[in-house]
Amino acid sequence: MTAGFVEVADRVYVRSEPLLRVNVTLVVGADEALLVDTLSSAAQAVELRDAVREVTDRPLTVVNTHHHYDHCFGNAVLAGDPPRPVYAHALAAAALRELPERLRREAYEELRHDHPALAAELAATSLLAPTHTVQTETEIDLGGRPVLLRHPGRGHTDADLVVHVPDADVLVAGDLVEQSGPPAFEDSYPLQWPDAVADLLRLTTARTVVVPGHGDPVDVEFVRAQHADLVRLAWLIRAAHTGSAPPERVAAEAPFGARAALVAAKRGYLELDGTA
Repeated sequence: MTAGFVEVADRVYVRSEPLLRVNVTLVVGADEALLVDTLSSAAQAVELRDAVREVTDRPLTVVNTHHHYDHCFGNAVLAGDPPRPVYAHALAAAALRELPERLRREAYEELRHDHPALAAELAATSLLAPTHTVQTETEIDLGGRPVLLRHPGRGHTDADLVVHVPDADVLVAGDLVEQSGPPAFEDSYPLQWPDAVADLLRLTTARTVVVPGHGDPVDVEFVRAQHADLVRLAWLIRAAHTGSAPPERVAAEAPFGARAALVAAKRGYLELDGTA
């Protein structure tokens, strides 16, 4: 794991975990600091906590962009004891509170073949559910520095949050935007995802630094291009479903590659059938 954060704007720092290229963002205010996402395991979170303390000693508030393991399984370490506030969308908080064993088991199965060491770390990690929930949006004041937490709608999951730091013109997009690979559609709502990205784009300017869930920070034009691909994918899914074509037809024509598009098409068909 790389040791430190890179400052991408005034007192806004990003650290990328190299194994899965997960981004963690640290926003420092006059009174408090905000950490967006906490990685996959207690061991990763301990290193992350040490890296945070190299940047700031201010009290820490945590935000989870969603409930997938690589963004929140380190909550217990980063929140501390007694725990500092941990924010997430209400549905993400409910999943971590009510289904921790299921989430841990599914994450272990996903990782155990390609990343067995991380899978073992994750299996031994205690999960902490968020303590504060967001329905649509919430503002946090870090000491003269407001930060907006917003749910732009269903997309990568039903519980995505973006984090907007207006005075630095930074938007942390979570997995609603991906740079290091195609979007992940396994828990997604591909017909609604374009609207969620359109919503977050309303928070941007021509100079906004956008931090994706995985990969390098990007500019607004990158996000607009990904939004256009998501719009095309949603159109192809609707058209194929109307024509009773198999999802494989979508995968052959859609953006993001056949493998990702097939998952998206199957999820989109569930949406159109009213079962997603």
